[in-house]
Amino acid sequence: MKYRSLLLLAISYLVAGCNPKEKEPDKKYVSVVSLIKKQVEHVDTSLYPIIKITTVDSLPPDTIYIPREEFVTVAKDFLDIPDLSDPKVAKKYKEEQARYDESLNRVVITYTPLNPDKEEVKKQELLVTPSEAAGDKVSNVIVLREINNRDSFFQKKMLWQMDKSFQVVTTLQKPGTPEKITILKVSWNEPKEE
Repeated sequence: MKYRSLLLLAISYLVAGCNPKEKEPDKKYVSVVSLIKKQVEHVDTSLYPIIKITTVDSLPPDTIYIPREEFVTVAKDFLDIPDLSDPKVAKKYKEEQARYDESLNRVVITYTPLNPDKEEVKKQELLVTPSEAAGDKVSNVIVLREINNRDSFFQKKMLWQMDKSFQVVTTLQKPGTPEKITILKVSWNEPKEE
């Protein structure tokens, strides 16, 4: 009798182990990388003058025109963020509840890592302009990348304004040295300020 109950218990474990576990459905996130690639391709085939402005700390800005061929290189910070359309990457992130910001007239979609200490990219955020007539359109992308260890603090705050410009603010702090802030702004289709 004792052996029979052990045999039944063993069989039930085997049967339970043979049933396939329900697979968690793939997360379907908006790919920021794909959006940026389309922007880069558009600029690469356009005739826009591309202006790059670099400011280091409080020094005067350095402004130059860059050739279209260099645009992909200066946009690399956006192109090498984790692509959330890849299921292996997506499972490391979560989507915060999308919210509507009345003051901006934008829907804000935010992706953050499940384990922030293990991921360099702490946030990918999309600002979407709702429009029934023209369809919803991503207007801005915000990315926060951070590396913090005992030797240094490194942070990049990145903003991409669709069809206009992007900006990367890099902060570097090493022990015994003053904080260094570099601002890179690249614009190609922004109206000129008067």
